Amino acid sequence: MLPWLGLALILLMADQFTKVLILGYYRLGDATYITSFFNVVRVHNTGAAFSFLASESGWQRWFFTGIGALAAVFIIWMLKSHPGQKLFSLAMACILGGAIGNVIDRTLHGYVVDFLDFHYGNWHFPAFNIADSAITIGAICLILDEVLRVRRSR
Repeated sequence: MLPWLGLALILLMADQFTKVLILGYYRLGDATYITSFFNVVRVHNTGAAFSFLASESGWQRWFFTGIGALAAVFIIWMLKSHPGQKLFSLAMACILGGAIGNVIDRTLHGYVVDFLDFHYGNWHFPAFNIADSAITIGAICLILDEVLRVRRSR
């Protein structure tokens, strides 16, 4: 279990380090053009993925913080319960690191710092961060793990 917690810690540290840089060098709404399809921006997300519930009155801050904290406890339990399942454990570690990263943001700031802005012309994918990327990679690994498990059972 320790190697997986180590991976989660590395992802958490990378997430928080990049967010500290963004908070230190960018004002809200600032953007730096990198390529024709990618900018670095500073966005504050008070909602969930893709700013879901961001326009609410503030109750969502503690709601999503609680969900993230409960998810972290559950994931640590899952890592202890499934020590031999490498792909599953990789998925859990990625999700854990990302979840804790976003919980830290919500607790300290009341919002999640997003800064990766991919776009095509005037269409922009919602800005995201390293934690969101880790959670997404973890979810993909979970799906792949389940597909492989089903195939092995046939």
